[in-house]
Amino acid sequence: MAPRPAPQIAAPPRPAAPKIAAPPRPSAPPAASAGPPRQDRVGQREQRIQPPQQAIQERQRETLSPRNAQRQERIDRLQQRVQELKSQQPEGQRAQRAQQRVLQSEQRQLQREERLQRLQQTAQERQRDTLTRESAAREQRIDRLQKRVQELQSRQPESLRAQRVQQRLLQTEQRQLQREQRLQQRDLARRQELGLPPAGRQAETAAAAAQAAARGRFAERFRSNPDPQVQAALEVRRHGWAPRHAWKRGLRAAFVPWAGHVFWPYAYSDIFHYTFWPYAYDGGYWAYAYDDFVDTVFWGADSPYSAYARLGPTGRQESDGAIGGSRPRESSGLSQQELRQLCETPEKGITAWPIASIEEAVRPTAEQRAALDELKNAAAMAAAAFKESCGDTYAMTPPGRLRAMMNRLSATLEAVRIVRPALEKFYNSLSDEQQARFNALGPDIGERSQQQPQQQASAQGDTCGEPKPGLTNLPIERIEAVIRPAGKQKDALDRLREATEKGVQGLQAACPEDVPITPVGRLEAMEKRLEAMLQSAKLVQPALDAFYATLGSEQKARFNTLGRFAGR
Repeated sequence: MAPRPAPQIAAPPRPAAPKIAAPPRPSAPPAASAGPPRQDRVGQREQRIQPPQQAIQERQRETLSPRNAQRQERIDRLQQRVQELKSQQPEGQRAQRAQQRVLQSEQRQLQREERLQRLQQTAQERQRDTLTRESAAREQRIDRLQKRVQELQSRQPESLRAQRVQQRLLQTEQRQLQREQRLQQRDLARRQELGLPPAGRQAETAAAAAQAAARGRFAERFRSNPDPQVQAALEVRRHGWAPRHAWKRGLRAAFVPWAGHVFWPYAYSDIFHYTFWPYAYDGGYWAYAYDDFVDTVFWGADSPYSAYARLGPTGRQESDGAIGGSRPRESSGLSQQELRQLCETPEKGITAWPIASIEEAVRPTAEQRAALDELKNAAAMAAAAFKESCGDTYAMTPPGRLRAMMNRLSATLEAVRIVRPALEKFYNSLSDEQQARFNALGPDIGERSQQQPQQQASAQGDTCGEPKPGLTNLPIERIEAVIRPAGKQKDALDRLREATEKGVQGLQAACPEDVPITPVGRLEAMEKRLEAMLQSAKLVQPALDAFYATLGSEQKARFNTLGRFAGR
């Protein structure tokens, strides 16, 4: 039987032979007069540094990202198909049964793809852990080899024979050092593919990028404001508390961008409460809303540069980003039932309007009761508009996230336009005494004067017209560095840059410079800002879709997880 050939430099599939130990480096240089040829010895040393199992894991890492991108595309198509089927209204009973069978089939396929996606993500997490340990061990080996090389270079052997021995040792150590450094570069590339944070000196670069990203944003002034109330509102954002949960703690409500797959989860209640009780909201509410809207398009809901973050897909809090910190955040107490309620029945639960309390407090006349009934009907119609704005899952691609936000913004704007006449009519029908009792229904968080929110919003207006490089320049620069566009992709990216700049300029034109004094004025301001956000999205959407369509599978995978490459 012919002997098994010696392994070559490129690691083959796992052989049946016993595992070869993988020490950091050989204790002595290989003998020059015995053993297999030099090329085979090099192959054996390569095998000791990178055993066959590690080579298999490396190939898995190289193919996991594009496979994830392809699966996400299938999920997006299935989600769109399911939504289309749900929106259809077949006339005949037979057609309805046929549609139901097709819908169930599509939903099963969607559940299967989502289950496989979760398994892939779990495998990716394991690979990240393994790579982190390997990288740490490799850095230690490189440090030892560098010290060893320096020691050998500092020696001065006296005899010619000792000099030759030292030279051979030095060459061997240098080759091993170069090999480890090449593998370290390969590890760095794999870290980027798997979205691992930078280590060592790269962490300093990432910290500098995070500080630069904090500047030139709508909420820049609020994030650095040492006022205890402002910092308390920032904590509300980090916890993702609903307004009522914040008020129970004596804190102002804040803009919470995401709860699971729901963008702006408390928009329905904010329409009412912000209109009549603005003192109960953080003065930087709209500034943070603008920042998070732009951030989500490029970085995802857990932006590494955001001063707040979202609830994860399961309703649990995820860790803060590069600026917000890395500590895990506490649970907001939002149950799965409440998360479903945000979409299915927004007029109930934590986002419900206090209609019954209003009726009990103001004791309306017959004419006022008719106006209150109109308000109830308008609230129900607004809730129906919100029901159509929620997707089934969180969108993983930038175009998908933008569409999800546009759907939610459109529903919120429609709801404002539905309830605005009824709100104005009812409130204006109240007498001074009734309005006083109505205002007393507002959250009890201490001082109720509107002066403080107005001062905070006016401070935001002072810097609103300044450039916003943290929202415009930084995402495009990261895309160029991570995706490396070429040819037509560069032209498409330039158009995306221009569209993003125009979109941010539109937000600046509708900047929250102050808090209007009257409820009617506050409702008008809310409508204006929603229109600005939706118009900004419409400017960016065509350019974003066109750029995304030019990318390959690997590039799409990187773009989908751009936040993991922040600061590199």
